Amino acid sequence: MDINKPRYTPMSRRRRIYEGKAKILYEGPEPGTLIQHFKDDATAFNSKKHDVIEGKGVLNNRISEYIFQRLNDIGVPTHFMRRLNMREQLIREVEIIPLEVVVRNVAAGSLATRLGIEEGTQLPRSIIEFNYKNDQLGHPMVSEEHITAFGWATPQEIDDIMALAIRVNDFLSGLFLGVGIRLVDFKMECGRLWENDLMRIVVADEISPDSCRLWDIKSNDKLDKDRFRRDMGGLVEAYTDVARRLGILSENERPQGAGPVLVKS
Repeated sequence: MDINKPRYTPMSRRRRIYEGKAKILYEGPEPGTLIQHFKDDATAFNSKKHDVIEGKGVLNNRISEYIFQRLNDIGVPTHFMRRLNMREQLIREVEIIPLEVVVRNVAAGSLATRLGIEEGTQLPRSIIEFNYKNDQLGHPMVSEEHITAFGWATPQEIDDIMALAIRVNDFLSGLFLGVGIRLVDFKMECGRLWENDLMRIVVADEISPDSCRLWDIKSNDKLDKDRFRRDMGGLVEAYTDVARRLGILSENERPQGAGPVLVKS
């Protein structure tokens, strides 16, 4: 037993730092770390629609862990350190940049509605959009002019964020294509990671079917949160399908009861 290793503190005795719609951040076991807890809450339309779907948080934790670990492996900087248990992961504490970075490969959702493009249309090239992270305002779309004028990020940081977004998009597109899934679009967040006097931009938050649009290549079946947004049902089943295809769940396992039984890593 390593006596220097920080002891795991039960959730009930930890200091809560922040609670969002789908996750809670707790004080980490050592300075510069946080514990990210995945809830079963599902929200849409800026929380106007809300439900609790048993097992969702477990699946998102495991899928996000898998993706972030793979990103770390190929040199894409992230806040992820390691998964702690079924619902929690240890992350580096970062200063979140108040922007949602949306990368679109196929017309869907608000883009299709806004520009009158048929959903499912392949875009001429990948498009990167920015939304201002503000629940009260409904996360409005903003331009680089807004971002620099209001000091949310510098021009250099915007360049770094866009470069990260392109790398993550390339990686995710290939990853999902290899298991028969089309990456339609995804949302990511970035943060400033301070190491002594040095600062770098890293990928933060989560990447899961909550933040991606994922369609089966052959059937176009939706394997993401649109199943909740559009009252299609079968959200946990769809997320489970994604986890199985990625090799996170074994084929003969079926999530039930308190949530999915996951393959030990």
